[in-house]
Amino acid sequence: MTRGLEGGFDQAMAAIYPNAAKIGYRPTYLVQMLGEHCGLETARRLLSTPEPQAGMTRLWELGRLDLSVEALVLRERWRGLFTDAERRTARERLESYGYYPEAPQ
Repeated sequence: MTRGLEGGFDQAMAAIYPNAAKIGYRPTYLVQMLGEHCGLETARRLLSTPEPQAGMTRLWELGRLDLSVEALVLRERWRGLFTDAERRTARERLESYGYYPEAPQ
């Protein structure tokens, strides 16, 4: 079950690029990381940095933080893949940009 969930998360991470490209942003660093690591590992690495990546600021400028890795991590479907600390980091980063994702049910 987890492998299927991880595979689905990999696909969701890969979908960030084409969705962001539709609004004029091409997250090349994300694509590079996904080429080196699976989606789950990429998300974990991004969440482990002390500061958000520049791509998050760009998505904020475009009014589309819903396309961020942090927003993806907080979706109920992926909850079991991340630790409480990782989800907290994602939420805090989004809230620092004034984006308040819905609380999971």
